[in-house]
This record gives sequence, structure tokens and C-alpha cells, in this order.
Amino acid sequence: MEVLYFAWLRERIGLPKEQVETGAATVRELVAELCAREPRYAAAFENPAAIRVALDQELADFDAPLMGVREVAFFPPMTGG
Repeated sequence: MEVLYFAWLRERIGLPKEQVETGAATVRELVAELCAREPRYAAAFENPAAIRVALDQELADFDAPLMGVREVAFFPPMTGG
């Protein structure tokens, strides 16, 4: 699946996107796999409450299943104005 990183997540990880092979069943498990890769991922995901996720461009939560998902996007909360 394609994983996209926006704003400070992209800065900490150093990539705007990447193809990821995963056995994760949920977003939370995917994040755990990413964090186990390298310290830069652990630093980016150190505060999950400050991160939002979209699956195939639909907002989701960290317990959402990944079955059939083609794109996962991580980004900070948006503010209106």
C-alpha cells in the first residue's frame, strides 16, 4: 500500500510517501511496524493523539482495519479559519 506523510510527519520521517508491504490488520499495527523500523518513525509517531489518518482519502481512526486499503495518509489535525 502507499503511505503518505504530511507536514511535520513528512519532515521527521524524511519522505512524502512510500510503498509499504505490511501484515498489519489495523492502522495501529501499521504504525507499530513503522516505529520498529527506525528511530525517525518512532519520533514522528511518538504522540498518536496529535496525528490524524485517512484510508483511501476517508478519515479513520487508529483501530480501523486495513483490509483492501490502497492508501494510508498521516497528517496533523487541521484548523479552520
